[in-house]
Order: sequence, then structure tokens, then C-alpha cells
Amino acid sequence: MTADPPVHLASASDAADVAEMSRELIEHGLPWSWRPSRVARAIASPETNVAVVRTQGRLVAFGIMEYLEEDAHLVLFAVHPSSQRRGVGSAVLRWLEESARAAGTARVRLEARWDNVAARSFYNEHGYRELVIKSRMYSGVSDGVRMEKWLRIAPER
Repeated sequence: MTADPPVHLASASDAADVAEMSRELIEHGLPWSWRPSRVARAIASPETNVAVVRTQGRLVAFGIMEYLEEDAHLVLFAVHPSSQRRGVGSAVLRWLEESARAAGTARVRLEARWDNVAARSFYNEHGYRELVIKSRMYSGVSDGVRMEKWLRIAPER
């Protein structure tokens, strides 16, 4: 892809598609927790951005970012397999990070399944670093890794 696809804030009508995509691509093998009603609450929340990309009316990518005091938490993020490696995910992540910067966010945190090498590589390529591996992070079934990216200069530790 040569140009970024258009990224938009989700509307209530996107909730079912986002929930279904989460169930298929993120929550597979786990209890389904991001059902349409939970996604709809995230879309309606003033502390959350739900960004989506649609191609020919079909949802191809989304990201859900919650804003805390100085941090943001990338709660869910997915790109349909047919749209991966085409810049769609990078466009959504850039859009969410730019929104976080505008909100005064210092850093973005996220979690990924340890065995999801593609996701971990994607985040590493975008400046996220792995902090800690947590055993059985996901419903006591799958190990996870916590990651972060500083949007402002990190304080000295």
C-alpha cells in the first residue's frame, strides 16, 4: 500500500464487527469477553478511542486505546489476515499514538500473547519494548508479554 488507509473513530454500528473480529483473531481459544455490548461501551466512553479501517464496507482493522492519567493502554488491536503486511496496522497504530500524544500521554502500554510472534515483531518494529513475560496471563491458559513505548522522554530510573 502506498498511502495510509483512512482511519476513523468507530461508531456504535461498528461494535458487532469489532467484537466478531476480536473473537476470531484475538480471543481464539479463550472465553469471549469483548462482545458487542462491551465494544459499544468502549466506543461510547470519553476515555477510550476505538479506531477502525473499512475497505469496501468491510472491517479490516481496529484498535481500542484507553486513556489513563499519563499512560494509555492499547487494549485490543487486530488486522484481518488479508490486509496484513500492507500498512493498515501501522496506520491504525500511528493514528492511535498521535491521538495519545495530543491527549498528553507519556507512554503506551499493551499486552500480547507470548506465542504471537507476528504481533510481538510488529510492536517491536514500531518502537515497543518487551518488559516482562507473565505466565498464564490470558484466562490462565496462555502466557503473555507486557510491552511499552514512551511517547515522551522516559524518566531516568
